[in-house]
Amino acid sequence: MSWDTEEKSVLLKEDGLERKIEKAEQKAKRVKVEIEKAEQEVKREIQMSETTIVGILLALVGGFLDAYTYLCRGKVFANAQTGNIVLFGIKLSEGDWRGGFYYCLPILAFAVGVILSERIRSKFGHQKQFHWRQMIILSEILILLATLLVPRGDWDMIANIMVSFVCSLQVQSFRKFDGYACATTMCTGNLRSGTEHLNKYLNTKSKASLKACIHYYRIILFFIVGAFLGAVLTNGLGVKAIVLACVGLLLVFFLMFRREAKSLGVC
Repeated sequence: MSWDTEEKSVLLKEDGLERKIEKAEQKAKRVKVEIEKAEQEVKREIQMSETTIVGILLALVGGFLDAYTYLCRGKVFANAQTGNIVLFGIKLSEGDWRGGFYYCLPILAFAVGVILSERIRSKFGHQKQFHWRQMIILSEILILLATLLVPRGDWDMIANIMVSFVCSLQVQSFRKFDGYACATTMCTGNLRSGTEHLNKYLNTKSKASLKACIHYYRIILFFIVGAFLGAVLTNGLGVKAIVLACVGLLLVFFLMFRREAKSLGVC
């Protein structure tokens, strides 16, 4: 009898210990959920140059410039270089070396812009008084204003090279907004990423995937708005419409005097 009583006592103790462990695990899970909620509600400090508002403004400028070069500078999309690379290959296949060189120039300008952007970041990235990305924005404004001096017609390629150079500076220097890798001068990568996150949300109902999806599609939407404005204003103002793209860049420049901004958790 004493053995049975002792065995029951041990079993009761083990059962009680298991219940305590189970309760502790449940409590830990609740604490983890509360911590995750708190982290989502806490406003993050991020660089102003990586905020959504800057991404939206740059996407507006990106769409504007594509519409501008297409309508005003020889029906060319100067932001991305895929088309120029394809045309470069076609000209080479036709034995048209001069034509190949013609399409090679904006490609080289884009590459030089990427290198220059990295050099500026490397040399001035630690400055506190003046952000290195502000130097990039100022460079973009000055180059775009210089295109006003380039006549339409035979000289359009020079203007397109200058715009390609500006876009390479922008796409290399501004690559992340609110934590998401993103481009503001082209849409293919954004469309891929946004649709990927949309598919994840449809499968898992993840709020994080929905947030990312909205972020990418919003950048695309403002790129389209920029293209719309670029088309309307270029048809009305011609070459001078480029000044309005500079106004958008100037807004970005002054916004970046605020070194940090609160991310509201809204992509």
